[in-house]
Amino acid sequence: MVRDSQRDGGTTRRDYLKYGGAVAGGGFLAGCAGNSDGAGSPTETEQSTATRSSTPDDPDPYTVSMAPVGDVTFESVPERWVAYDGGFADMGVALGQGDGLVGLGGIDRYYTYQYDELPGVGVDRKRLEANSDVRTKEQFYELDCDVHVYDPQMLVNWFDWDDDDVDEIAGNVAPFFGNLIFRRSDEWHDYRYYTLYQAFGKLAALFQQQERFRAFEALHDEFIARLQAKLPPAEERPSVFLTYEGTNEPETFSPYRLVDKGTSKKQWRDLGVTDALAGTDIENLSTTNRGELDYENLLEIDPEVMLIRGHERKSAAEFRDTVLAFMRNHPVGSELTAVQNGRVYRGGYLYQGPIQNLFLTERAAKQLYPDVFGAVTSDTELFDRRRVADIVTGDF
Repeated sequence: MVRDSQRDGGTTRRDYLKYGGAVAGGGFLAGCAGNSDGAGSPTETEQSTATRSSTPDDPDPYTVSMAPVGDVTFESVPERWVAYDGGFADMGVALGQGDGLVGLGGIDRYYTYQYDELPGVGVDRKRLEANSDVRTKEQFYELDCDVHVYDPQMLVNWFDWDDDDVDEIAGNVAPFFGNLIFRRSDEWHDYRYYTLYQAFGKLAALFQQQERFRAFEALHDEFIARLQAKLPPAEERPSVFLTYEGTNEPETFSPYRLVDKGTSKKQWRDLGVTDALAGTDIENLSTTNRGELDYENLLEIDPEVMLIRGHERKSAAEFRDTVLAFMRNHPVGSELTAVQNGRVYRGGYLYQGPIQNLFLTERAAKQLYPDVFGAVTSDTELFDRRRVADIVTGDF
């Protein structure tokens, strides 16, 4: 990426980046709703394609497209980049771009300890912690990146931004390229969603790492197929309640519906779980719905397995010694089937990328089907760590 930090009277990124799609016709976000094609899913080949063109003065640029921004044309591959969430950060790492990641919109939910199991894979955590909450225009100017892997509509709807702010940063610093994909319950998100691997393919096109993407996709598909071939019949699978509650002494629980096709629940869908909330009128947790259930409410549902988010900084043993121990001593909570059987577990990340998803799916398989895949506490590995590491480091 050609980079120039001049802002007044000199060359800016607008001279190097050409915009199309939603950007054309006035306003960076103009026509966002028009980009929506529902939840329809083109093939992965369509998702991963970057359109290239070439002129004598502009050698070999390429164009990538993703809702809500639309088409973005790059003169060369971005080197410095920032992501809002850990899921897109993990995608970049999987594509061998971890060294260029200079900041995050929220580092508190970017879990990187899985990389310790992958030789040669990692990120500069200290650098990311120094730029750990990138959400203001001033921070984007200071970091001076080549691309911002953010859904700009998220900035407008969650933070103190408007469309003019988005236009300013896209014009003076670098384009936005991202889509809020971890859940599908926000009313303002009226444009296309992507599955985890569709979004991953988009980032592969952005960083021109389609070969790595295809290798990762093949590994993932083989892994999921092996697991699914061993799943018990649907009627024998446990009912699962997914919730958020970050305290060690939970009294109420914020519910998630597993029917939501957001990427944060991919492992549960792949493993064919039965949603304990199916058939109820309980709504999904979102920015506009913060409903909570107490133990009496849970007893009416009485799930066989409880998955509690908000505890990923704990080990499995620490979780059992704190959260599960409290529930076992609670006068009402102790009556729950999941508590009595010790089947209350950490619920995984809100934001997950392809590397994280492999580890979370392996964990989920053991949580749900220990007789098939081994106990949660076992060291049994259900996917090849070395093969993952080789793809990330380019040895494939």
